[in-house]
Amino acid sequence: MAATHPPSSPACQLASLLAANLCNIAAPGRKLTLAFSGGLDSRVLLQLLVALRSSSGFELHAMHVHHGLSPNADAWAEFCRNTCQRLDVPLTVERVEVWRESGLGLEAAARQARYAALFSAQTDFIVLAHHQDDQAETLLLQLLRGSGVKGLAAMAAEDDLRRIVRPLLEVPQDALRQYAIANKLEWIEDESNEDTRYDRNYLRHEVLPVIERRFKRASKLLARTAGHMAEAALLLDELAAIDAGVAPGQADGFDLDEARQRLTLSSLRALNLPRARNLLRWWLALNGQEMPGASRLEDMLRQLLGARADAVISIKAGSDATLRRYRDAIYLERRHHDKPVSLLWSGQPELQLPDGSRLTFEKRSGLGLACERLGADKLRIASREGGERFKPDANRPTRTLKHLLQEADIPPWERDRIPLVYLDDALAVVPGIGVAADFQAQADEPGLVIGWQPVWRGSR
Repeated sequence: MAATHPPSSPACQLASLLAANLCNIAAPGRKLTLAFSGGLDSRVLLQLLVALRSSSGFELHAMHVHHGLSPNADAWAEFCRNTCQRLDVPLTVERVEVWRESGLGLEAAARQARYAALFSAQTDFIVLAHHQDDQAETLLLQLLRGSGVKGLAAMAAEDDLRRIVRPLLEVPQDALRQYAIANKLEWIEDESNEDTRYDRNYLRHEVLPVIERRFKRASKLLARTAGHMAEAALLLDELAAIDAGVAPGQADGFDLDEARQRLTLSSLRALNLPRARNLLRWWLALNGQEMPGASRLEDMLRQLLGARADAVISIKAGSDATLRRYRDAIYLERRHHDKPVSLLWSGQPELQLPDGSRLTFEKRSGLGLACERLGADKLRIASREGGERFKPDANRPTRTLKHLLQEADIPPWERDRIPLVYLDDALAVVPGIGVAADFQAQADEPGLVIGWQPVWRGSR
């Protein structure tokens, strides 16, 4: 049990800051998932969230990402299990494989694997324990890498696109350590944090202490600069949204899923080079990709815009993603499991497929599949096998699904991934194409609208 503190104590100030920073997020019925490494920072945040949970009524979960990089990894996972059990916080231990040959370096590859695991959580928000010192280190790292404005913005306190919140970014790590000691908390010390072969550790142990001997509030001032850069990055994002075809003033209301799916070549060709670079960066970020360097970004643009119209374009954009071009648009093709889909739907609002994509089911009057008239309380979900025929328009003949997909401008590499929905043995719904004419709900008749949401990094 945490100790009680007078209202002016540092511990009480931390609790008040957390409550203020989460006031629009930690609402009753909301599910928050803490990225829980078991280290000092996340251990303190776990304790603060448990206290806030009792007064705010949100649902608190935790996830521990097991990288398997340390001989102590199993012991750390067990520590996290025991800690969460004592505090009545459900914990998921997610084992990941870090791709050492990704070309990103071990730090970046581990971070990418960690975020991929966190983004797989079915949650409203992912809560991270980054603090003021982390922000200062990130700014320095990005500065030394020659990053642009978006990189220098470092980490956002709230990232709505990826459902991330960092409520401790204003707090120096020393304040977290004092809280942990005062409350007699135990935490993990990761031995790799002392290894100065890693860039972040080198800055933390060798560079920032020297800077702070001369500039006493360096970490706070660096974090403040990151905040200024974040404002500038927001303006650049708004400009990119306009360049992508979103009307001025409407950038907050457009369909993110639609914008993620493709970026038109014509929108890039209409811009000068700086604005084209800004638009491509924005679109890659919208899809949760690591930002390429300036030369790499220009090479992407050169290939995408300069190749022949019939050229097959395939540009590596990340460890699990490739840029592809089809007709007048750019797409991001992701690595996915080739395991055939064979599932039954029996009433749930959402069904996750083996590749991580989701089918959603929404009851709507006069739209979708006429389930009640057809007596369809169970539907079969299956992969394409080839040769399917489909008739979504009562006034047109039955046609091959292959031709319908081509007509709908769906890129070739996506066509085999689209899940098909069967009623008994009849093809009833093809997401993105429509509902079989004989199975469509009539006006004022209860219907079931079935949508397919491919895997976007950072989507639920």
